Amino acid sequence: MRSLRRSASPYDTFVDSFRPFLAKRMTELGGLILFIGATALTVALATWSIDDPSLNHATDHAAHNVLGTSGAVMSDLAMQLLGLGSLAFVLPPALWGVQLMRSRALPRGGLRITLWIIGFFSASAVASALPSTARWPLPTGLGGVAGDSLIHAARTIVGVVASPAVALVGFVFAGLAILSITGACRVGDALEEEDEPLHPVRPVARTRADGRYEEDEPSLGIVSLGALAQVLMGGRAALANRIETWREGRAAGAVPAHDVASPALAARRAFSDEPQPWEAHTPQGARREPVFDGAAPPAKREAAPRRAAPVLHDDEPDDGGEAFFTEEPPAAPDTRSRVAAPPAPPVPQRRPAPAPVNPGTYALPPLGLLAEPPLVSPSAQVSSEALEQNATLLEATLGDFGVRGDILAVRPGPVVTLYELEPAPGTKSSRVISLADDIARSMSAVSARVAVVPGRNAIGIELPNARRETVYLRELLASVDFAETKQSLALCLGKNIGGEPIIADLARMPHLLVAGTTGSGKSVAINTMILSLLYRMTPEECRLIMVDPKMLELSVYDGIPHLLSPVVTDPKKAVIALKWAVREMEERYKKMSKVGVRNIDGFNARLAEARARGEILTRTVQTGFDRETGEAVYENEEMDLSALPYIVIVVDEMADLMMVAGKDIEGAIQRLAQMARAAGIHLIMATQRPSVDVITGTIKANFPTRISFQVTSKIDSRTILGEMGAEQLLGQGDMLFMAGGGRTTRVHGPFCSDSEVESVVAHLKRQGRPSYLEAV
Repeated sequence: MRSLRRSASPYDTFVDSFRPFLAKRMTELGGLILFIGATALTVALATWSIDDPSLNHATDHAAHNVLGTSGAVMSDLAMQLLGLGSLAFVLPPALWGVQLMRSRALPRGGLRITLWIIGFFSASAVASALPSTARWPLPTGLGGVAGDSLIHAARTIVGVVASPAVALVGFVFAGLAILSITGACRVGDALEEEDEPLHPVRPVARTRADGRYEEDEPSLGIVSLGALAQVLMGGRAALANRIETWREGRAAGAVPAHDVASPALAARRAFSDEPQPWEAHTPQGARREPVFDGAAPPAKREAAPRRAAPVLHDDEPDDGGEAFFTEEPPAAPDTRSRVAAPPAPPVPQRRPAPAPVNPGTYALPPLGLLAEPPLVSPSAQVSSEALEQNATLLEATLGDFGVRGDILAVRPGPVVTLYELEPAPGTKSSRVISLADDIARSMSAVSARVAVVPGRNAIGIELPNARRETVYLRELLASVDFAETKQSLALCLGKNIGGEPIIADLARMPHLLVAGTTGSGKSVAINTMILSLLYRMTPEECRLIMVDPKMLELSVYDGIPHLLSPVVTDPKKAVIALKWAVREMEERYKKMSKVGVRNIDGFNARLAEARARGEILTRTVQTGFDRETGEAVYENEEMDLSALPYIVIVVDEMADLMMVAGKDIEGAIQRLAQMARAAGIHLIMATQRPSVDVITGTIKANFPTRISFQVTSKIDSRTILGEMGAEQLLGQGDMLFMAGGGRTTRVHGPFCSDSEVESVVAHLKRQGRPSYLEAV
C-alpha cells in the first residue's frame, strides 16, 4: 500500500529552518519601530511649547518643536490630555521596544497593555492632585484633562478632604502598573532565582503533536506588598553597605576604583555566556526566603561551582535586582598607583552683580538728565494784531454759513488758539459743531475743532497756530504744580490750551485708557507718564509691571529697581502677570479687612502707627483641616509691618493681548478695574486700534478716565471718548483728556527723546538691581 505522506523536500526543510530566523528579525524590527516612536514622542514632549501650532491654536509662527508641526501637534495633544502623565505614557513602550530588539518575548500582551493604560491614567490623576504653579501654561491641572476628570470624580465620591489619600492611592497604582509592565518588579521570579542552583534546569514542558517540547510561557510575576517590603529592606541594607564602604575608602585616603561584584553574581554572569538549551524556571511551590546582607547563604550554594572569569558581555539585562538579594563583601582598596589629577583651569572672574537697592542711599533722578527747553524768542510769539485779525476773519466765515455771533475772547496756546464764540439767540450748537471741516477750509487750517465750553454760553473754536511750540518734560517736572502737589501718583500729561501744566493723579482716576494711531504721540506719552512716576516715587513706594507685546517701546526699562518682573513680551505671560495682580489685590483686601481700613493709604498709616508704638498686629489665617472632624484649623499670624507699595501695570499694546487671550485678559482687567483702586493697583493701558473688539463695553465701563490722541475716523473717536473730535487733532502729542466726570480737555503732551529715557534708566540701574517676584 502506497503511503500518503510524502517525504520532506529540501525546499520545505529550508523554509522550516528559515522561518525562526525571519520571525526573530521581524520581532527585532517591530521593537525598533516601537522604540523609535516612543523616542520621537519623548523628544516632542521635551521641546513642547504652548505657542506652537496645534489642533486648538492657530498661528503663523514656525513651530519651535524639534519634530516640527507634527511633533508640536502630538506633544500638545498629549500634554492637554495627560499633562505630566505623558511621561508614564511613553516610558513602557520604549522599554518594550528595547526588549523586542533584544529578541526577548513579551508574554501576556493584553495584561501589559491594560496595566499600561491604568498606569498613565493613574499618573495623570496624581499630577492633577498636586498644586499647579504659576508657570504652568495650560488652563487644566498638572495632569491634563484626564487627570482633572479622575480627580473630580474621586472628590465627588470621597470628598475634598480625602483628596491626598486619593493621590496616594493613584501614586501606588501608577507605580505598580509601570513597574509591572516594564518587568522591573518581578519580585517573585527574583526571589526564586536567588536560591536556585547555577546550572540550567530543564523546565516542565508540554509535548506537542509532532513530538517536540513546548516551553511554558514565562509568568509576568505578581507583586505583593510583602515582596515590596522585602525589596525595600534589601535595598536599604545594600545602600547602607555601599555607603559604609565608601566612607572606609575615603578615610583610608583612596576611593575604590570599582565595585567588586558578589561571587554569586559573577557566577551567574559567567554561566549566562554559556549556551543554555532551556530557560531556568522554578515552580511556584518551591519559593524560598531571600538572602539579605549579613545572612548566611544556603549550603548548596557554597557547593555550586563558581567561575571568576570577567564577563565582557552580558546577554541578560542587569536591572540591579541581584544587589538586593546577594551578599556583597566590602570592596578592597585600590593599591595601584594613582595618577595625580591635572589642576583645574582658573575660573574667569565675573563682573559683580549690582547690589540690592538700599532705601537709605536711594537717590531720585536729577532734572539734569533731561533736555532743557530752549528760550522762546519774542518774534516767535503771535502778536495781538494777528489774533484780532484772525478773530474778525472767523466771524466773517461763520456769517457766510449763516451763523451769527461775536468772538468774546481769544486764548493763544503752545499749539492751538481758542476762539470763544457767543452765538446769537436761537443758534443751535450742533449746527456750529457740524461746520468744523468748513471752518478749517475757509481759515486755511489743517483742522478745526468745535466744542461747547462747559458752564458758559460760548462755543470754543480751536485753530492750530502757524508755528507750533514744543512742550518739554523737564519744564513740567520743574514746575511748581508738580513739585508741590499732594497727589499720590502724579502724572505730567502736558499743557492745556492756555499753556498751564496739567498734572493728573493716577490714584484718583484710578485707571487710564490711552488710544491713538501710529505717530500720534502715544508711546511718547507713555514714557512721560512712567518718568513722572520714577521722578517722584522710590521702589519702596511704587512698583511697576510692564507688558510690551511689541518688544520695542518698554524694553528700555528692563532692569530698573522699580520692576516686579522683567518686561513681559509674551502675551501668555501677560495673562499670568495680570492674574498675579488679581491675587495680590485679594490678599491686600484681606489684610485691610483685618486692620479695619478702607484703602492703601489708611493701611500704610495704620502700620506706621504700629511701628512707632512697637505694636504687633496679627491676623487669623487657615492652616489646614482637622484630621478627625474635618473642620478648618485657624492660627494667628503676625503681620508684616512694612508699607505696601503702589503697583502700576503698564500695557503698551492691548490689541495684541486681546487677539491671543481675549477672554482671560478681559476677565483679569475687569476685576482689577472694578476692585483694585483701594488696594493701590492701577492700570495704564494703551492701544493703537480703538475698535470695539479691543475696547469692549466692559473695559470702557471700568475705565472712566481716557486719553485719545489722533484717530482716523469719527467712529474711533466715539469708541474711545463717546464723542467726536479726536479725528481733528494734530498729532505729535495733541490729545483729548477725558476725566472721570466726562469733561474733555485738550492737552498738548510733552516731548521726551529716547536718549533722555536711557539716561534716566542708567541712573536708576546704578542705584541697585531689581527684586523680582517669581510668581509674576
